[in-house]
Amino acid sequence: MVKASETGGSKPMSIVGRLNRERERLVGMTDEERAFRNKFLKAQILSPTEPRNVPELYKELHNPIRRFYRFPLDQFQKAMEPLVGAKRALIIRYFSGKAIMGLLGVYYFTYYFKYNAHDWTRKGGWNVYTSRKSVLPGDPGYPQLSDKTKPSDYSSRGFEKVTLNL
Repeated sequence: MVKASETGGSKPMSIVGRLNRERERLVGMTDEERAFRNKFLKAQILSPTEPRNVPELYKELHNPIRRFYRFPLDQFQKAMEPLVGAKRALIIRYFSGKAIMGLLGVYYFTYYFKYNAHDWTRKGGWNVYTSRKSVLPGDPGYPQLSDKTKPSDYSSRGFEKVTLNL
């Protein structure tokens, strides 16, 4: 499949020309170049109605699922625009969405690690393995013996701490 060209098949070029750089303008401009620059600068001024909000374009660019999950933050942005302006409202919307996602991630992992421990009551869950400190000959405490003395210490998964209430 051939991707459509963003420039319609022609090579992209700047319409500013050499007058884009201040040093080039200071070298000297002809009357024709001054007229072109004046026309170019006037063309860069937006009308009071721009940028235009076209609801049909929004619906065309965003599918229904995306519009659904964007709706709460879009409403938040619309409420913030009169208070802080359009640009700041967009920035606040962007970072508040990221902060909410980060907070939900922290809550998820906190819940998971708190309530899904690797113990004898379940088959899975997270488990933390720690290595013993390395003790070499000549170090204090050499030879360091294991704190596990009987076979049931190796895979008890907390069963020895259970108290039966009969």
